Amino acid sequence: MIKKQILVFLLRWAVSSVGMWVVINLFGVIDDGSINQFWFYLVSGLVFSLINSIVRPLATMLSLPLIILSMGIFTFIINVGMMALTFWILPGVHIGFWGALLGTITMTIVNSLANMLLSI
Repeated sequence: MIKKQILVFLLRWAVSSVGMWVVINLFGVIDDGSINQFWFYLVSGLVFSLINSIVRPLATMLSLPLIILSMGIFTFIINVGMMALTFWILPGVHIGFWGALLGTITMTIVNSLANMLLSI
């Protein structure tokens, strides 16, 4: 049971890292050219995964009345906020609001494809 959970976590981390690679290359700017790209994308995928597993449930719970009033659309705003928080934490990466919005859509597509292909 534990081995399966670890494997699922590692697969989600890998998918998040690939998704962050796509998002940063399409919509973001990395300031420092000396950053080791491979490790940077692994760390960014880990940061994104941790934010989505720790901060996102709290934000969803606190904004539940807004989610109900907007019939679920506010959940998308929370997702954009989680993407923006990830880029705020990462050193040397800059992305604007529209980049975070498009990055959220991109990460949703990447995670959906991975879930469909891996049957997680």
